Amino acid sequence: MTVSFLVIAATVLELAARPVPLRTGIGSAHDAVSTSSPDAQRFYDQGLAYLHSYVWIEAARSFNQALRLDSKLAMAHLGLAIAYTELSAPAEAREALTRAKALSGSASEHDRVHIDARARQMAGDVPAFRSALDAALARYPDDEELWLARGQAESPDPEERGQGSVAGSIAFYEKALALAPAHFAAHHYLTHAYENTGRVDEALAEGAAYARMAPNVPHARHMLGHSLRRVGKVEQAIEEFRAADALEASYFEAEAIPAGYDWHYQHNLDLLAASYQYVGRMKMAEPLFKTSFAIASPLVVQEFNKRAWPVFLRARGRIDEALSAARVMAGHRSPIVSAAGHVEAGRARLAQGKFQAATDEANAALRLMKSAREGAGLVATPLKALQGEFFLRTGQRERGRAMLEQVTREVRAAAGPDAWTQATFEIEAIARAAREAGDWSFATWAARQMIEHDARYAGAHYARALAARHEGDEKTAQAELALAAQYWVDADSDLPELKTIRSTRP
Repeated sequence: MTVSFLVIAATVLELAARPVPLRTGIGSAHDAVSTSSPDAQRFYDQGLAYLHSYVWIEAARSFNQALRLDSKLAMAHLGLAIAYTELSAPAEAREALTRAKALSGSASEHDRVHIDARARQMAGDVPAFRSALDAALARYPDDEELWLARGQAESPDPEERGQGSVAGSIAFYEKALALAPAHFAAHHYLTHAYENTGRVDEALAEGAAYARMAPNVPHARHMLGHSLRRVGKVEQAIEEFRAADALEASYFEAEAIPAGYDWHYQHNLDLLAASYQYVGRMKMAEPLFKTSFAIASPLVVQEFNKRAWPVFLRARGRIDEALSAARVMAGHRSPIVSAAGHVEAGRARLAQGKFQAATDEANAALRLMKSAREGAGLVATPLKALQGEFFLRTGQRERGRAMLEQVTREVRAAAGPDAWTQATFEIEAIARAAREAGDWSFATWAARQMIEHDARYAGAHYARALAARHEGDEKTAQAELALAAQYWVDADSDLPELKTIRSTRP
């Protein structure tokens, strides 16, 4: 986590300039652009397909390859502008957009409207982006790429690439799919849109279509894993995440690309690890979390998500290790990642009973959040959880309960499959803190919230059983322990929770 962002960016740009062959199994995408070179068109289409699957390095390589064949291909420069933006190379992205604009005068009207629309998006003007797309669609109603972009433009985020697709995006993606059934991208974006709006069965169908149409793309297999996990088919999800991991490992070896330069590799590791954690296979989860934690990323969100490792350690009762991991995060150059590290250190300190130290960590996090120019919202809910837990553990129960109830509402309302699983573990941490603070009625409330959120999670039933037993309700305790054992059927044989279940069931 100490590797310079600038060093990473420079290396990525070198990788993005490498020649690349035409590939298969990545999904079909086609947009006729202004070039007389059939090969330049093919490489442009390959770059477009990679953009639609968030494979930024290979997209950039493909666009650069197209430009070797036709240096005046304006749309390839536009593709580079998008890819370089995602590769954390903003200066190069601006240069590529400038070249695209300069060459657009000799390009087709189709190319010009695409370049104009994307320029507005890259300027951060979402209303202008939408208006430009609407005008372009009036001229080119059969252009599926414009419909796909219009679906993305429904999000208020100018950096939206489809992951944050909203309910209003769906009709635009469906139009693109109707125009080009062989184009996989609509299935990809519909998967995100349905996930984000809680339509899990439809997300699963779209995710399966995406994986079928782009079998050699790690993100396609990963997306199917998303949806399988959300409908309770966690073991099948694990297989998809493992398939994605194998594809990425093969790619890194074949292309001599460091794993840390592909954002998706780390993200997939995180979800694979969390899935193993979910089913109680902690021995499989631990090395994956640890590996992910050690990978430096130029993306602040990805560095922020490294908090999954100290969260895991704290859940397993390894408080000193959790504190050490949190301190690594607290030393990060990003104020947001550093703030997240201080929050995790504070929660570890609470578990140690060191309340003043926890207060100091919370105050350090708050100062960093105030100093950050953007992104402080990422840390707001975790900080609130730390503060609520502090009040609960220090005898200010009503105040602590109110804050932790709010945290529970916030995490349960967060959109998307990643947030859904993270919410499960966050509420579990709240239930555990309530038990340790001796607030058993609140522990019961938190356990019930876990079951409402995800009745298939063994840990939810285990938490409910512990609270019921403390209340003297042995009938409920035994019923919940039976459910926990059922859902932990493939867990580590020496999982401590299973040992407790075996020792207390008749």
